[in-house]
Amino acid sequence: MNRSNLLRSSAAAFAALLLFAAGCATGPSGSHKQTVNALIAAHRYSEAETYLTASKDTDYGASNSVLYYLDLGVVLNHEGKYAESDAALDQAEQRMDQLYTTSITRTGGMLLLNDNTVEYAGEPYERALLSVFRALNYVFLGKHDDALVESRKLERFLQQLNDSTGSRTYRDDAFGRYLDALLYADAGEMDDARIALQASDAAYRDYVSAYGTPTPNFAFGPRQKHHGELVFIHYNGVAPRKFTRTYQIAWNEAAMIARSDDSTDQQARNALAAGFMGSAITVAFPEMVQDPYRVVASEIWVDNRPAGSTVLMEDVTAIAAKNLQNRIGLIRARAIARATVKYVLAEIAARAAAQLCDRQYGVGTWQDLVCKGVSSGVSHGIAAGTETADERGWGTLPAQIRMARVKLPAGKHEVAVLFKDAAGVVVSSQTFSGVDIGDAKRTYLAYRTAQ
Repeated sequence: MNRSNLLRSSAAAFAALLLFAAGCATGPSGSHKQTVNALIAAHRYSEAETYLTASKDTDYGASNSVLYYLDLGVVLNHEGKYAESDAALDQAEQRMDQLYTTSITRTGGMLLLNDNTVEYAGEPYERALLSVFRALNYVFLGKHDDALVESRKLERFLQQLNDSTGSRTYRDDAFGRYLDALLYADAGEMDDARIALQASDAAYRDYVSAYGTPTPNFAFGPRQKHHGELVFIHYNGVAPRKFTRTYQIAWNEAAMIARSDDSTDQQARNALAAGFMGSAITVAFPEMVQDPYRVVASEIWVDNRPAGSTVLMEDVTAIAAKNLQNRIGLIRARAIARATVKYVLAEIAARAAAQLCDRQYGVGTWQDLVCKGVSSGVSHGIAAGTETADERGWGTLPAQIRMARVKLPAGKHEVAVLFKDAAGVVVSSQTFSGVDIGDAKRTYLAYRTAQ
C-alpha cells in the first residue's frame, strides 16, 4: 500500500471510529441524576419510577443496563414495591456477575474512545450494597429465609473480595456484615451471627482509618422477656456524582505513557511510531462532587418519648470517593494513552484530507488553505470531543446509611422520627403508626431523606 492509500485508509478508519463514538451511550447525565434525586427528595417515588422507565433506552442504553436496574431497584424499594425492587436488582446482579467473569479491560473501544464504551459492571461496594438492599427487600416481604440467602451470597462475594490481590481500600462491607449478624440472630443461628459480627467489627476497624466511620456500639445481649426490638434504617442524602474535568498534558509525557501502557494495542503503537509531534493534548479525568443535603442526624421517639438516635453505619460518599482515589492513577494513565492515540489518528486523517485539498483546489490557493484548516480543525476537534471521563455510578444510593436499635415492650407503638440538620433544627419528620413489636422479635423500618 502506497503512502497516499495508507493515509486515505487511516482517514476512513478514523471517520468510522468517530461515527461509532457518536452512537456510544455514556450513561445518565448529571442533570438526569439530579432530576431523579429531586424526585426522591420529594418522596415522589412513583414519578421517579416513571421517569427512569422512560429513560431506559435514551439515558442508559444497552451498555448501562446494570446502572438502570440498580437505580430502578432503589426507587422501587423506597416506593414499597419490594418484590419489584428485588426483580430489578436481580437483573442487575445477574449482569454484574456475568461481567465480572469477562475480561473487558483491554477492548479497543475503551482505548480509542473513552471508558464509557465499556459496559458498566459496577464497583465492588455497589455489588455489596445490592445484596444489602435485596436482603432488606425480603425482610419487608416477610421472607426471612430468602433474606438469609442474600446474606450468604454477600458473604461469599466479600470473601472473594478479601482474597483478591490489589491495593483497594474497600475489601469488606462493615454494614453488610452487621446486617448479616442481625438476620442470623433473628433466625436463631447464633454461631453464624457471632462470626458475622466479628467480621463486621474487623471491617469497622478499617472503616475508622479509611472513611472516619466509627464502630457502632449496639449490644447483642440476651433479649428481655415480653420485649422486642425496633431496628430503624435511615437512608440519608444523595450519592456523590462524578463529573469530567479536562487537563492539558505535555506531548512528550503523553506519548511516553501511551507507549508503555499495557492496554495500548498494535494499531495504537503503529500510530505512535508514525513520528507525529504535538505540543499538548487534552485529557479528561473523572472527579467527584457531593450535592448538598441538610439532614445529618435522626432521632427516634416512641409513644411521644425520646427513645434513641441513629448512628452512621455506612458512609457511601466516603467509600465512593476513596474508591475513585485508589483507581485514579490507572484511570489517568489509560486516559492519557487513549487521548494521545486519538491525537495521532486525527493528525493522520487531517494529512490525508490535506492531500485531497491540494489535488482539489491546487497547492497554496486560498480555497486549499481553508480546506486544510477546516479538515484539521474537524479531525482534532472531534477527537478531543470524544474524550469524556467515565462519570457512571449508582446514582440513587444514599450518601449515608444510618441505624438505630431500640428495645421496646411487646405490642403496638407509635414511632416518630425527627430528621435534623447540623444545627439540631428539625428539618422534617415521619410518623409510623401501629408499629407491632413482637415478643423476642425484631421489627424493621426504613425511610429515605434526600433534602
